[in-house]
Amino acid sequence: MPVEIPKDSWEGTVRTVTLGATSAEGGTRSRTITVGGQKTLPFMNFEQTAPNRPVVAVEIKERRPTDWSPLLLDVWGDAANDPAAWAKQAEAVGADLLVLALTLTDADGAPTTPQAAVAATKAVLGASALPLIVFGPGQAEADNELLLAVAEATKGERLALGICEDKNYRTIVAAALANDHCVTARTPMDVNLAKQLNILIHDMGLPLDRILMDPTTGALGYGIEYGYSVMERLRLAALQGDAMTQLPMLVTPGFEAWKTKESKVGQDVPEAWGDWAERAINWETLTAVALVESGADIVVLRHPESVRRIHKAIDELTISPEMA
Repeated sequence: MPVEIPKDSWEGTVRTVTLGATSAEGGTRSRTITVGGQKTLPFMNFEQTAPNRPVVAVEIKERRPTDWSPLLLDVWGDAANDPAAWAKQAEAVGADLLVLALTLTDADGAPTTPQAAVAATKAVLGASALPLIVFGPGQAEADNELLLAVAEATKGERLALGICEDKNYRTIVAAALANDHCVTARTPMDVNLAKQLNILIHDMGLPLDRILMDPTTGALGYGIEYGYSVMERLRLAALQGDAMTQLPMLVTPGFEAWKTKESKVGQDVPEAWGDWAERAINWETLTAVALVESGADIVVLRHPESVRRIHKAIDELTISPEMA
């Protein structure tokens, strides 16, 4: 006899956030990206079909990074020397959107100026029509200075600006409010801290449909279990009706995976570790797949092969029972 699969019904819905603006909306993007809108847990397609599938962002820099693995620099080649060329190549390998991560200093070691940050951002916007996220260098004073200039110079493009943290969110949020942008809100792996930062940002007047949560995570073998659990609990709270957790989630498995020794080290390692390049790509891919399954709406990756594999994984996970 047939077995009936039990189905859950949830009262809450994840909010949608739209990145990018087309010419009709006051921007220059060829299309927008909308994430969120789920009414059930990830890939529970027999309960409810998600209106928007997870998307893949590719991280690029405004100058050639000195702290990236040679495996990454080799695969991106000369494109890594120029943000516009890098943006074009990232789009060509399948990025749904781009993350421009600004650095603290330029190639000569001098502090990155607001003018340089704006020039790099405009170069990326001119080279690719994908929606764009811009991350500051990660130091409060520099983030505020650079992101304020970027926000003002790109008014109407509906970027996502980051990274907002509990001690450094006011200037970034104010810049987003004044220039019609979104923000990313990052907290350590903790449900209550994520919720509290969302409240603080929203209290400044930024609508919830312009906030992406970044609950942070570890890489495979480096705390991903706890990160997975936090993301799962955030999504459960959202579906149970907690308004301040009903925001789409962005995570950075590329950053996390490529700083592990399994990805960074190619010599003097056990033979059982296998081929360095394949091992490193697997580390990024497996980290990203786990996070997508825990509720991530945007995963930020670094290697083109990882982008291809994650797109394939999402394709397979989103097949409905009727299509399988």
